[in-house]
Amino acid sequence: MLQSPALALVAFLAVLAFNTPASASPDPADWDAVLTEARGQRVYWHAWGGDARVNDFIAWVGRETRARYGVDLRQVKVSDTAEAVSQVLGEKGAGRDTGGAVDLIWINGENFATLKQNKLLFGPWAQQLPNWRYVDVGGKPTVLEDFTLATEGYEAPWIMAQLVFYHDSRRLPEPPLSMPALLAWARAHPGRFAYPQPPDFLGTTFLKQALYGLLEDPSVLLKPVSQDAFDTLSRPLWDFLEQLTPLLWRSGQAYPNNGARLRQLMADGEIDLALSFNPGEVSTSIATFELPDSVRTYVLSGGTIGNSSFVAIPYNANAIAGSMVVANFLLSAEAQARQQNPRIWGSPSVLAIDRLPAAERRWFDQLPSAAASLSAEQLGVPLPEPHPQWTERLEQHWQQSYGVSR
Repeated sequence: MLQSPALALVAFLAVLAFNTPASASPDPADWDAVLTEARGQRVYWHAWGGDARVNDFIAWVGRETRARYGVDLRQVKVSDTAEAVSQVLGEKGAGRDTGGAVDLIWINGENFATLKQNKLLFGPWAQQLPNWRYVDVGGKPTVLEDFTLATEGYEAPWIMAQLVFYHDSRRLPEPPLSMPALLAWARAHPGRFAYPQPPDFLGTTFLKQALYGLLEDPSVLLKPVSQDAFDTLSRPLWDFLEQLTPLLWRSGQAYPNNGARLRQLMADGEIDLALSFNPGEVSTSIATFELPDSVRTYVLSGGTIGNSSFVAIPYNANAIAGSMVVANFLLSAEAQARQQNPRIWGSPSVLAIDRLPAAERRWFDQLPSAAASLSAEQLGVPLPEPHPQWTERLEQHWQQSYGVSR
């Protein structure tokens, strides 16, 4: 879905005018046939558009897939993946079971759960992609699990992510390593910490991370939760936020829109402590002169939440073959190394680099160093994402209690 009903209609008509109709079930096991069918298709990829680096990377993917495979990739920039999910749900309700306006979605968590549970996804297909053989299934188990839900081949991973905190080491040499410590630090330094306003994914992740650090038994986060149980179990979080909110940037009366705005606040010296869901973001920002070289990344003492980002294909997509070609290219060593490059995006790869042929490993061997990024050992084993029901309830409660107009 685009930014207005009028533009949405234009996009929908463009789909009808320019896409080569996709067959009902292109078989990824017959990859030559997929490539043949994909040529000439226009793929509308509904992807978060809140960061220029991400958008530039997707634009590069579009240029490469057009030149190599004849697939015309167009990014439909969304502020919330739920917009694309609503589009698919609306088309299903209207009986539009073919020729849908959404071909590919950058998706995670509750949005994947919604489409999967309502049988609105094409597949399974992901594990039959030619480049799947290089995915690090053993070392990165979240490539098979999305917020505790098995993907079962209905979505393909393309990015590894983990929550990290970052600070300017000149202004804050010893940052807080736990949620109680963060609150104590904020009391001594009011206005110097901020997080984006949920449902921005980074803001919501902060809420989940806070729960991990405040609950006596955080294993409850991995299970579905009723409203009554949520009200009881989430109480430590709301008690924490009651104390923290007045100590935030602008006294909690305004929130950054997203991670890019949070990064700007750090660059401008308005805050001393921030967070990112990309462990390589700080290194990239230093390389592009967006942050000073004194900024450093760290994780909390109890670990931080991590996951994989995925792409999925709606059941009624108009360009299913073209979408699979894009997803497979995203898993190529060249694309994965480019997204991991700290001078381009800095997002970690989902591949097992040691399994790549020597000619493909060179893409990673040539990557520049990233002084502000943490090693795999320093990042540690990521904490699993809570069940999607926690995300839904946390966002709803936060918006009711703390939400402000942007």
